[in-house]
Amino acid sequence: MEMVLYMKNLDCPNCAEKIRAETERIPFVKKADMNFMAKKLSITAADESGEAVLREVRRITASMEPDVEVTLLENPASIPAGNDDDDSSDVKTMAVRIAVSAAVFIAGLIFRDSSRALWIFLAAYFIIGLDVLITAGKNILRGRPFDECFLMAVASLGAFFIGEYPEGVAVMILYQLGETLQDCAVRRSRKSVSSLMDIRPDVASVKRGDAVEQVPPETVGTGEIIVVKAGEKIPLDGIIVSGSTTADTSALTGESVPARLAEGDEVMSGCVNLSGLIEVRVTKPFGESTVTKILELVENASAKKARTEQFITRFARWYTPCVVIAALLLAIVPTIVSGYDQRYVYGALSFLVVSCPCALVISVPLSFFGGIGGASAKGILIKGGVTMEQLADCGTVVFDKTGTLTDGTFDITEIIPVNRSEKELLGLAAIAEQASNHPAALAVMRRFDGVPDTAEITELAGRGVKAVRGGQTVLAGNKKLMEENGIADVPRVESAGTVIFVAENSSYAGAIVISDKIKEDAAKTVSELKKAGIRTVMLTGDRQSAADVTAKKLGLDEWHAELLPDGKVKAVEEIIEKNIRKKKKNKTIFIGDGINDAPVLMRADAGVAMGGIGSDAAIEAADAVIMTDEPSKLIEAVRISKKTKAIAVQNIAFSLAVKAAVLVLSALGLATMWSAVFADVGVCLIAVANALRAKN
Repeated sequence: MEMVLYMKNLDCPNCAEKIRAETERIPFVKKADMNFMAKKLSITAADESGEAVLREVRRITASMEPDVEVTLLENPASIPAGNDDDDSSDVKTMAVRIAVSAAVFIAGLIFRDSSRALWIFLAAYFIIGLDVLITAGKNILRGRPFDECFLMAVASLGAFFIGEYPEGVAVMILYQLGETLQDCAVRRSRKSVSSLMDIRPDVASVKRGDAVEQVPPETVGTGEIIVVKAGEKIPLDGIIVSGSTTADTSALTGESVPARLAEGDEVMSGCVNLSGLIEVRVTKPFGESTVTKILELVENASAKKARTEQFITRFARWYTPCVVIAALLLAIVPTIVSGYDQRYVYGALSFLVVSCPCALVISVPLSFFGGIGGASAKGILIKGGVTMEQLADCGTVVFDKTGTLTDGTFDITEIIPVNRSEKELLGLAAIAEQASNHPAALAVMRRFDGVPDTAEITELAGRGVKAVRGGQTVLAGNKKLMEENGIADVPRVESAGTVIFVAENSSYAGAIVISDKIKEDAAKTVSELKKAGIRTVMLTGDRQSAADVTAKKLGLDEWHAELLPDGKVKAVEEIIEKNIRKKKKNKTIFIGDGINDAPVLMRADAGVAMGGIGSDAAIEAADAVIMTDEPSKLIEAVRISKKTKAIAVQNIAFSLAVKAAVLVLSALGLATMWSAVFADVGVCLIAVANALRAKN
C-alpha cells in the first residue's frame, strides 16, 4: 500500500532525513521518501498496515521534532488547510528574541569588567537559547544526542565554563539567526512552488439542464459543458464548442503572448480566459487534467534525489558523530599527555560548533529545488534532481521527427493512384484514416470532401491503419505494412515527404505524399546543441528519403529512418552502449511527443516530452516535460540544469573547504570560536544564498 503523510512545521532538513531513515526501519515499511520542500513523507508499506505505520511515524516524529504534526493525506496532491508556511508569527517572535538578546549582549560587553557581567551574559544567553537547551536535554533523554541543538548547547555552555562568556552568547545568537534566515529561505523556495497552486481552479460553472451550477472541478465528468467567463481560470481540459477568446497560458507554458482560441480549439486547465465568454466540452476528468499533472510533477520533483543529494545525505549521517568524537579526543588526549590546558577544551568546543552539517544538508537540495522552480516558470517541468543531473551531463540528444523537429501540420503534396482516380484513392485512404489523430491522417481528412463509410478500424503502431468494411479491407500506412500483408508491386516513391501507401483487398491502390514543415526554431536548437559539444541524432518511422531531407536541412550528426517503436528503443540502446564502450560519461537524452515514443522516453538516460501537443503516455513516461511545441526549450532545460548542478557543487566545495580549514586550525589551537561560528552559521547562510540563485 502507498500512503502520504503531511509533516506540518517541519523546517529542519537534518531532522527530516532522520525521520525518513527511522520510518524506513519500521518492520512493515518497504520504502520511505521524504519530500522536505513539500513536507511530505511518502511510504510504501505492507497491505493493511496503514494505522500501525501512522502510529509509529507519529511516535518517531514526536521523539525528534515534538512541534511537527503528522497528518494522513487522503489526496496525495493536496495540502491541508492552515498550511504553516503562511504563518510568519514564529519568525517575528524569533526576531524579537534575537534583538532583545543582542541588546543585552551589547550591555554585557559594555560592563564586561564588572561583577555583573556574568549575570548579564547569562540573561542574554537564556533569552535566545533556552529552547535549544530544552530540546537538547529532551533528545539526550531519548538517546539521540547528535543533533545541532546538542552541539550548540555543549559548545556554548562550554564557553561559559572556561570563562569565554561573550563567545558562549554569540554562538547561540548567531546560531538562532542562521536558523531563522535558513527557515525564511526554505519558506521562500516553498512559496515559489506553492504559488503554482494559484493556477488550480476552485470552482467550475457547468451547464446542467437549463441552469449553470457552480461545482468543484472534481465533480465534473467528461462530456459535460462548462462555461468560462472573461477573467476566470479554465478549470478543466476540453474543446471550445461556443465562443472565441484569448487565453493567458504563461502559468503553464512560460509564454507571455496570449493564445487566440476559437471553436474547435483545445484548451488547457490552469489558463486564464482573458476576453470573451466560451463554452467548453470537458475531455478529461480533473484528476487527469493538465493543471493537476503539472502540480503533481513539480511538487513531487524534490522527492527524486540527485546523486549529489544522496551523497550529502550519506555524508551528513557520519560527519557529525565523527567530528564529535574527534572533539572529545582533542580535549582528552592532550590533557592526558601533558596536563590540563584551557586551549584544548577551547579547540574541542570550536570543533563542536563546526560539526553541524546544516549548510550541506539544506543548501544542496535547495539548489535543485530552486532550479526545478526556475525551469517550471519557463514552461519546463523537470521531475527531480536526478533528471537535472542527467540533463546537465547531456552528451547526445536524440530527436523524434514528427511533432518534435517538424510542426506536425501535414499537407498533401502529391496523389499517385493506380487504376483509379485521385478522388477514389483519397476516399479509400479516408476510410482507413477517419478515426486516427495522426497528423498525416488529419491531412487526408482535410483534403477529403465528404463523409467516409464507417468501418472497423485497427491502428498498427509504427506501421499504419487497417480498416474492414463488409468484405472490403483497406490498408493505409508505410511500406512495412504493405510487406507484412503481402501487397505486391509497391513502387519506390522518390518524392520528399511522408508517403501513405494504400491497398484495397490485397491489391496496391496507390500512394499519397504528405509533407511536414520543419519548426522555425528546430535549426537553431540543433545548432546551439552542436556549439555546446552535444551530438544530435534523429530517429523516425518515416521513409529514408524524407528523413534525409529533414536531417540535411537541420545539419544533424546522425539519423535513422523507417523505425518501429522497438527499433527506436534499440537505436537509443546502441547509442548508450557506444558511449559506455568509449568510456564517455555523457548522458543520452531523447525528446519526443507521440504515444509511440513512450518506450524510448523511458529507455533513454532522460526522456523529454513535448507537452504542448504530446500524448499523456509520453508525458507520463518522460523525466521532463516541455509545455510548448518549441524544441529550443531543450537548450534552456540543459542550461538551467548545468547552472543548478554547478551551484550545488559550489556549495559542497565551499562548505567542506571552510569547515575543513577551521577544523585543522582548531586542532592546532589557531582558530577562535568566532571563526568556528562563521564556519557553521556563516557558511550555511552563504550556501543558502547561493542556492537561491538557482531559482532565477
